Amino acid sequence: MATELNARKRPARKTARKFSLNTENELKARIRQIGLIMKKSIDDRTDIEQSIMKESPDIVEEIERRARYRDERLKKLEEVEDPPAELLAKVALLAEAIKHAKHVVLYTGAGISTAASIPDYRGPNGVWTLLQKGKPLEKTNSLVDAEPTLTHMAISTLHKVNHVKHVVSQNCDGLHLRSGLPRSALSEVHGNMYIEVCTECDREYIRLFDVTEKSSFRRHTTDRYCTECNSPLRDSIVHFGEKGNLEQPLNWEEAAEAAKQADLILCLGSSLKILRKYPCLWGMHRMPHKRPKLYIINLQWTPKDDLSTLKINGKCDDVMKLVMEKLGLEIPQYKRDGDPIFELATPVPVDELQTMMTKHLVRIFPHSNIDMKPVLNENGKMVKIEPEVYKTVPGWFGKGCAKRISKKRKRLKSA
Repeated sequence: MATELNARKRPARKTARKFSLNTENELKARIRQIGLIMKKSIDDRTDIEQSIMKESPDIVEEIERRARYRDERLKKLEEVEDPPAELLAKVALLAEAIKHAKHVVLYTGAGISTAASIPDYRGPNGVWTLLQKGKPLEKTNSLVDAEPTLTHMAISTLHKVNHVKHVVSQNCDGLHLRSGLPRSALSEVHGNMYIEVCTECDREYIRLFDVTEKSSFRRHTTDRYCTECNSPLRDSIVHFGEKGNLEQPLNWEEAAEAAKQADLILCLGSSLKILRKYPCLWGMHRMPHKRPKLYIINLQWTPKDDLSTLKINGKCDDVMKLVMEKLGLEIPQYKRDGDPIFELATPVPVDELQTMMTKHLVRIFPHSNIDMKPVLNENGKMVKIEPEVYKTVPGWFGKGCAKRISKKRKRLKSA
């Protein structure tokens, strides 16, 4: 009986579905038609086109709304720099605030590493920007050639003189660690490309190469094994759409504790579109007048601009150089042979040499003719492996972007 009833209803459902699709296609065609008309100047529109627009005021209003939204988004993506006089005035205010603050916490993003030739994410040529346009990421020189920037070294100095208590970084490039910033003062909430971990015994392995060569979104194993318990090692990267569950190097506990005590938060080179989603970082549990003062240094708009005490539109290196001058502090120059990562690193066992082909970080600066992979043989002696020409896309670049675009399309459809 039920089967017969369903059989009778099926043609009606098909007809209704077909009618719905036809209506939807007609609406889309109408929107396209009016959209083309609206691209013309008013003087160039024919009487028929004017009447078509009058017949569909709702569609005209919707197209205008979308155009406003698009223009607003494009404006927010523009990179703006403050005029020199205004920049100097703002820098003076920031330096004074840092000098008198008791507990300064820094939040850093990809913008502090662009001076090291590492692309950002949401800039005009950023990783997300290119992928959203359907453009492939170009292969670059190995990121181990990148070195801590002026901003990285300034931050390390500010911590040494006790002006900065803690740094929360979204960057995976490991440059904070290499600048000499202590790990106890650093939360790398999206991981570190030099660190792989054992989730069974919580042992960390700092390497001298990018451990993400073979890993990807939700596939984090590196093909190497823990020397203590022989469990598979995984990278420490948190891709877009993933939740970080590692204690280190994410160090969320210290990040939340630092934010709880902060009376000044300085955001450097970050769009804050991700960090804003973590209430524990912004002191929102406090009364408004007791919340930390927020200072932002970034070229683009951020969703926290309106809540900030001061927004400085400028390049991080330029601004931090002026800030350090105002504070009377010298910024040390990075020296490869004094990079702390060499003392922290664990060599890869000789039987796992085949697990990586990426370039290794070496004490001798890349301009020399010497380049080697620092690994140990079975006798515990350092061996040299002749290098190849390394051109690659880092394993942590842009992963999760497809999921992000898919979610965005669903939101637009439901709007």
